Formats: sequence, C-alpha cells, structure tokens
Amino acid sequence: MNIQSSQKEMPHVVIIGGGFAGLRAAKDLRKAQARVTLIDRSNHHLFQPLLYQVATAGLSPANIASPIRHVLGTQKNTEVLMAHVRDIDLDKKEVIVRERQKTEEHRVPFDYLIVATGARHGYFGHDDWAKNAPGLKSIVDATNLRRKILLAFESAELEDDLEVRKALLTFVLIGAGPTGVEMAGAISELAHKALAEDFRRIDPTHARVILVEALPRILPQFPDILASKAQKKLEKLGVEVRLEKPVDCVDEEGVTIQGERVHSKTVIWTAGVVASKAGEWLKAETDRAGRVKVNGFLTLPNRDDVFVIGDTACVVQDGKPLPGVAPVAMQQGCYVAKALLHRLGGQPWTEPFKYRDKGSLATVGHHYAIARIEGLNMRGYIAWWVWLIVHIYYLIGFRNRLMVLFQWAWAYMTFQRGARLITLEGDASHPGS
Repeated sequence: MNIQSSQKEMPHVVIIGGGFAGLRAAKDLRKAQARVTLIDRSNHHLFQPLLYQVATAGLSPANIASPIRHVLGTQKNTEVLMAHVRDIDLDKKEVIVRERQKTEEHRVPFDYLIVATGARHGYFGHDDWAKNAPGLKSIVDATNLRRKILLAFESAELEDDLEVRKALLTFVLIGAGPTGVEMAGAISELAHKALAEDFRRIDPTHARVILVEALPRILPQFPDILASKAQKKLEKLGVEVRLEKPVDCVDEEGVTIQGERVHSKTVIWTAGVVASKAGEWLKAETDRAGRVKVNGFLTLPNRDDVFVIGDTACVVQDGKPLPGVAPVAMQQGCYVAKALLHRLGGQPWTEPFKYRDKGSLATVGHHYAIARIEGLNMRGYIAWWVWLIVHIYYLIGFRNRLMVLFQWAWAYMTFQRGARLITLEGDASHPGS
C-alpha cells in the first residue's frame, strides 16, 4: 500500500525522525514548494537533555515533550505519520513502514529523503548488560528509572537485612559524560535533600552514589579545568567518582569494577551509544558506532537525494567526528532545509556544512554548572543560570517553558521534587493491597 498526498505534482520530502535534527528540518521547510512527511515511531518530540530531571523526579514527562502534530500543526504542506520504519528501498525511492502493533506494511515514496533516526544505547559488545543497567533515551526509560530509584528507598525502608538495605541504597552510574554527571548529582541531592526527612527506619543521606568512568577524567568534551571543578563539586555532593575503572560485569546483584565487587540494586548506563539501523537500511558505510558516513553536504556518496543528519550521521570536521549533541543536530537540520529550499527553487547549492560550536553546558547539582561558551570558561552559580536560560529557551511551547520555570523555582527554594510518583504495572485500586 502506498501512502500518497493529494498534491501529487509537488516534490515529496520525507523525514524519518522527530528529534532535534528532523524536527528542525521540518519546521524550516514550512514554506517549501514541496510536500513534507515526517515519520516517527513516537507522537512527541522529546527534549532529551532534561530526561535526567524526569528520572530523578524533578520534572514530569509532559514538561519536556510536545506532540509533533501540534508543533507542526500550522504547516499546511506537512503531514505526520506515527509508524515504525522497517527498511528503505533506495532503488524504488520508498520508505517501508508499519503501524504499531500491526504487521501490514506501507510504502511512502520520496523525492528527497532526510534520515535523522538518532541513537540508542550501546554496551560495547555486552548487550546482555542492558537488562540490569538500563539507559536513558526515552520517556519510558526515564519513568522506569524514576520508579526504580524511588522504589529502592521504599524497599530499603521495609528491609531488615542490613546488607540488602545497603545494596538497595547504592546507585551506580556507568559513564561520566554530561548525562552521567548530571544524573549522579541529581540522585545525590534527591537522597540528601528531597528525601532526607521522609523516612523513619532508614536515613536516605547514607545512600551511596558511585560514578564510574573508564577514562582518566570526567566530561572529556570540556576543558580540564572545568572537568576538575565539576568533579570536586560532585564529590562535595557525596558522589564517589572512580576514574580509569572499566566495568567487568553487570548482573542483577550489582557490578564488578576492575575486579572489585559492588552490590547494587540500581545500576544505570550513561556511557556509549550506537546509531540506529539506518546504515543497514541504506546499505551505507558506517563507523564503529554505526553512524552513516556522509560527505560535506550531509548526503550519501553518489546520492544527492538522501541526507543523513543528527546522531545517525558521521560528519568529520577538522579531522574529528562531530559529537552527537543537540546543537549539532539542530544546525544540520537547518542546513539541510536551506539546501533543499535552494534546490526546490531551481538554484544550485554548493556550500558544504560547517558546524559552529557555540559551547557546552553541564549542571552539577542544585545551583552549580560548568559552561564553555565561545571560548569562555564559566563555572558556579552564573554558569547555572546560563544553563537554565538556555534549556528553558529551547523547550518547545510556551506552556512547557512556564511550567518548567515554575517547578525549578519551587525546587530551588524548597529542595523538593514535585514528580515523585511511583506507578506500578497492574496496581490494584485498593490501598494496601
């Protein structure tokens, strides 16, 4: 079955993925003389940099997600399909999709294709660790982790065995990039501030938070001085930072860190990622992380009608691959839309993509952050305000900005977490049941 638009005579641009790259491309094509179709397996755009806030009960999922149909609702040339991409037929220029929970396949023809399908957790050849060390890439991941973290304290309150209680109150995060650092600081503050007075049999402030990194330092994308300051702040918050400590094993009882056994009921994967299956669909050359190697115009070699952007693409600039971060994805989405607008208007496009690095931000705890912006290093309270303003600005929708600003202001004044809800599958409706 082919999915066609009524405006058959117009060129058809198909975008796979509603993340930062795909959504930015779709929005910038709002005035294009073309039909635009965005395909995503979810119905919402997710602001991933704040997922850790959901996982640590600081924000609710609705604060960091917006329905894609609503975001693009005013664009008359754009339609949205919620479907799973199964494959791409480059010869026939069709994207093969199927609806959730259904086996029937549909074919979406395209004149131009933009692949922005993002990345998933990568366990460096140890995919069996995924069951016991979940990562953080979706709202489902975040709410599951929130449940797991909060239940650890609840279970410890009921536990009489001191060793089991100790394992319940030990949280291990594997990987000290921005997500790992921000999660570690947030969990520590959750235990030391928000939950400190809530229990009677346990003392939440005795919880251990261990951040494990195989490299010699945390936050490798930041200058040494900022990474060092961030580590000191983490340690001040009570986080145990273990550097140059590769993980040997992860199982349901905990982790083995360079031969040392650590018993923990909550292990969180904040290390590597691998790209989606786009490389297989496109039968293209990929790097070790599965990212599709593209040329300077972000297209496949010898296929100027197929763009690959965001975390799905391996783009080399100044001799190094660009990092898989939101600013790169958004700039690539903007670039591809601009190139297509020229080409759809009959104008040649000869300008290769050039990423402008505006800086990096990471928060470490309640009101401390580090920032590298236009070559300027910042840390502490001022950097935290910069981090706050930037994240509020990029949230989609006035409602979300207002709600997040209010919740953060409340959390800042009270140290409380407003989204500390534990939802259980198959919950009975009777209290105590």
